[in-house]
Amino acid sequence: MATLAVTRRFDLTDAQWALLEPLLPAGKRPGRPSRWSKRQLIDGIRWRVRVGAPWRDVPECYGSWQAVYSLFRRWQRAGIWQQILTRLQALADARGLVDWQVGVDSTICRAHQHAAGASRRGELQAEPPGGVRAEPADHALGRSRGGLSTKLHLACEQRQRLLALVLTAGQRGDAPQFPAVMAAIRVPRLGPGRSRTRPEIVRADKAYSSRAIRQHLRSRRIRCTIPEPHRERL
Repeated sequence: MATLAVTRRFDLTDAQWALLEPLLPAGKRPGRPSRWSKRQLIDGIRWRVRVGAPWRDVPECYGSWQAVYSLFRRWQRAGIWQQILTRLQALADARGLVDWQVGVDSTICRAHQHAAGASRRGELQAEPPGGVRAEPADHALGRSRGGLSTKLHLACEQRQRLLALVLTAGQRGDAPQFPAVMAAIRVPRLGPGRSRTRPEIVRADKAYSSRAIRQHLRSRRIRCTIPEPHRERL
């Protein structure tokens, strides 16, 4: 019982599920209903993503690992996860829960050792990668000092809610990806009107201190707080 409690301590609360459930696609598959509820399977996906375990190690309390993986992959290929995230962002913004003072930064993830032997021609796989978006040619994998790695370029508002994500190979620089990250910020409105794309303030570290980035922000009338390296002040 202690193991079960620890396993499920980050499961969706009733309040979170009440907010999420209306955003899920309605099932169209004929036949008998699934043995496991959508809430179980989604909690299983969240558990696996949080701990980084193999799919086969998903605890049985979330359903079979095949069902958990199948739901994750099916919705990933159909773009449903992105639709859910976009809708949640719109709901949060309508309630005034999105702070438009945005921080931009990046982080590197080491690739699994098995990525070194993966096929570089994903289209020849039994189940090609990607979904509604094409898989990048380099699969967002590159060699840096730590070996194969992927870099995540993020834009988050001050309450740590994700607004934009761009994936590149691990050796890519931060500053060249800044325009792509800013272009990926797009929060639709629940009512009429264009999506919100322009933060009030952008905060970043010295890696983003360049004349091109400052000019990009000035052209969009976005204020910024980016420290200048000593060499730029000379």
